[in-house]
Amino acid sequence: MESASRPNGSHPGEAAVPLGGAERLRQALREARIDDAEHSRVVAELRGAEVARLEMLRDELQPILAEVPKEVDLFDLALVPSERPRLFIDMIAFAEMAHDRRTYRFVQDTRLGRVAIAESERLEPMIEAITDYVARRLIERDKALAGDTTLERAARAQIEAQEKLAARHPAAAEAPKPRRKNLFGLVFGFFIEFFGSAVVVALIGLGGWTAWKYIAPWLAQHHGLGH
Repeated sequence: MESASRPNGSHPGEAAVPLGGAERLRQALREARIDDAEHSRVVAELRGAEVARLEMLRDELQPILAEVPKEVDLFDLALVPSERPRLFIDMIAFAEMAHDRRTYRFVQDTRLGRVAIAESERLEPMIEAITDYVARRLIERDKALAGDTTLERAARAQIEAQEKLAARHPAAAEAPKPRRKNLFGLVFGFFIEFFGSAVVVALIGLGGWTAWKYIAPWLAQHHGLGH
């Protein structure tokens, strides 16, 4: 039984015509484009299915996050339809679909790496896990604010204690101010000291020369009398 198809589009009873190099390349390109288009269509359908499932999760989470106080800006429910669609809960946690495209994964970025908090094919376990995560984040925020308040109170108490001590001992509170060195005064003092020394040396030399002027003839006279 003959096959219904023939290479190069030939009909039954016709001899197959060998393809040249250029024709073979064109046919391979056509087949590659068809395969790529089919693959892109499948990928787009799968990505669309992932986005649809994440949209369902987002719709269920919106009423829960609406209960968060307005002054809390930790959470921002945002669906990003990228190559790997993700539903972000905040800056460090998001939900995505696993490789089977059916399982939800709730993931958090930590200092030790990415950690999977929950995985399920059903919405209810994911909603519960994300709700617990939101509650823990709110508690962590309250603790951080309480710690900041404690530090602020301690700093205020220390400042008040220092002010009371300064009020009781004003002399001790006033630290002596360091004297500024006057550059002009230093230079002027240096020149005064230098020229004063020079004048003293000059006066000593002048006195010695004057004494020698009067003593030298007297020595010469007495030396002559001795001979």
